[in-house]
Amino acid sequence: MTDPVEDDAAGVHERADGSGDAADSTDLEQLREQVEQTYDFEEFGPADMAEMEREEWEAVFDPDTWITGAALIDRVERDLETRIATREVFARLERHPGPDGDRLLAYSDEGYAIIDPNGSVEGEGTVLRDVEPTVALCSMEEYEPPEPPENPTLPDPEDVEAGSGELGNTILQLIAGAQILAGIGLLGAWVFLDLQPDVAQGDVVAPAVGIGFLLIGVFLFVVVANARLSDRFRAEEYRDRLRAVEEAGERPEFVPQLSNDGDDRRGE
Repeated sequence: MTDPVEDDAAGVHERADGSGDAADSTDLEQLREQVEQTYDFEEFGPADMAEMEREEWEAVFDPDTWITGAALIDRVERDLETRIATREVFARLERHPGPDGDRLLAYSDEGYAIIDPNGSVEGEGTVLRDVEPTVALCSMEEYEPPEPPENPTLPDPEDVEAGSGELGNTILQLIAGAQILAGIGLLGAWVFLDLQPDVAQGDVVAPAVGIGFLLIGVFLFVVVANARLSDRFRAEEYRDRLRAVEEAGERPEFVPQLSNDGDDRRGE
């Protein structure tokens, strides 16, 4: 015969557990609704995944359906090759055999990441930061990695152009030249008319506008010069990074050695 006190205590515990489960379920639903309102899942990508907290993507994605194994490695490889080719990620990508299947190694002069078939990622630096959201996204059935270009390799350092905004710089130069010519024309006309004895003196509008045009033109030329210097600096910095991961095919010292027969795929 059971003790009525024990039965009452058991009932209280069951009701408490039930209340706790209901509260957790309500919190999860609220978090899921909040995440669905914040992110556009039709255009969801690695950048969005990087912004999400772990609790948020666990609330909206079912972990029981996550992809692992060789399929995950293939998907991550495709996605990273695409992001490398579009310069979203700066890394050199290699595929190496492992005890549980192929692994991926992505590295640059600022870090590395090792992706295992079970979805775990280890590493350091900016590469790890860029790779983690890609792995999480590729493990979900809802996401389809884009097809990479035919040759997603790092460019030769000498092939890197100084800048891609030359058209914009040329347009700004034309506008600046027109402003300066207009300013010179207004000032010249003002001086010419001011020397005429039959023309009223003391006009200050024309010289003020002319000086304004000149200042705008000079300012635009300075902007163009600064943009070109910045482009050259960024291009040279990028070439230095390329050389750091290209020289003699050697990895930076902090990158671990996985195997000697990796399938090397480089990218930027």
